[in-house]
Amino acid sequence: NVMADTKATDTKETVSKTKPAAKNDKEKVAVVNGTVITRQELNAEVVRMKNRMAAQGRPVPDDAAGKMDKQVLDQLIDMEILLQESQKKNIEISDTAVTDQMTKFKAQFPKPEAYQKALKDLNVTEADLKDKTKKGLAIDSLIKKEVSSKIIVSEKDNRDFYDANPKFFVKPEQVQAKHILIKTDPKDDEAKQKQALEKIQKIQARVANGEDFTTLAKELSEGPSGKNGGDLGYFGRGRMVKPFEEAAFALKAGDTSDIVKTQFGYHLIRVTDKKEASTVPFEEVQEKINAHLKQQKTNAAIKTYVDELKKKAIIENHL
Repeated sequence: NVMADTKATDTKETVSKTKPAAKNDKEKVAVVNGTVITRQELNAEVVRMKNRMAAQGRPVPDDAAGKMDKQVLDQLIDMEILLQESQKKNIEISDTAVTDQMTKFKAQFPKPEAYQKALKDLNVTEADLKDKTKKGLAIDSLIKKEVSSKIIVSEKDNRDFYDANPKFFVKPEQVQAKHILIKTDPKDDEAKQKQALEKIQKIQARVANGEDFTTLAKELSEGPSGKNGGDLGYFGRGRMVKPFEEAAFALKAGDTSDIVKTQFGYHLIRVTDKKEASTVPFEEVQEKINAHLKQQKTNAAIKTYVDELKKKAIIENHL
């Protein structure tokens, strides 16, 4: 009986007789319907979130530690409430499902040592992780059964979103181009720069005399695309360095640029096709819109579902 156990250890006298004072990592940071969330659990989850954010290029500033503790604890409380509800609904997770999930997690690490280090950094054992995985799968199963399976997005919803957000469905202007590059380095002296310019000028003359651009690119281009005949495929604005982009988008299909200088060297650019800006047809994006709206509705429904469960719960938050 969790509640009885909690009451029995509430007094200082009982605690002092049965065990030494709790260490910091065993400190209660919250209690949800009698189930304790410890400082150790909170710290481990904070480390996980910081690592995740750092990997996404969004490191957490040092002065945000207190705020992050509060946010993460709120999430842990929500998870505990959902876990307890999954137990009330008799949701069972098989050992096979847990093993499969653990195998997928381990596969993210290049070698076993890296996996062991991650466990150490998080201050959790493999048993802790297995337990957490099982709880996570139970919560996922509950959400699927009680919330996401009931979310319906109609074709009208999809169409309304498409009509209301035209900016999301614009396919920008694109060009297809190939180029010949003679490399230079900004540190090159005047003699080297002149040598590279003379080289591209000779190639330019050969192109003007009707020699095949693709063949010349394969033979003479010093860029990585040279082996493919200089082909860069289709690209929109913002993908190439400015002088290159301006020259490419100013050309008509079939035209070749004058010599263009960029930080990489001297280029000759041949535009092979142009696509004007257009709107993506509804049929092409309907599936993506549906997935987006379903996720949006599911997130809102999960929040409502958790809020309703919280109204019935006894929650102590010690932060």
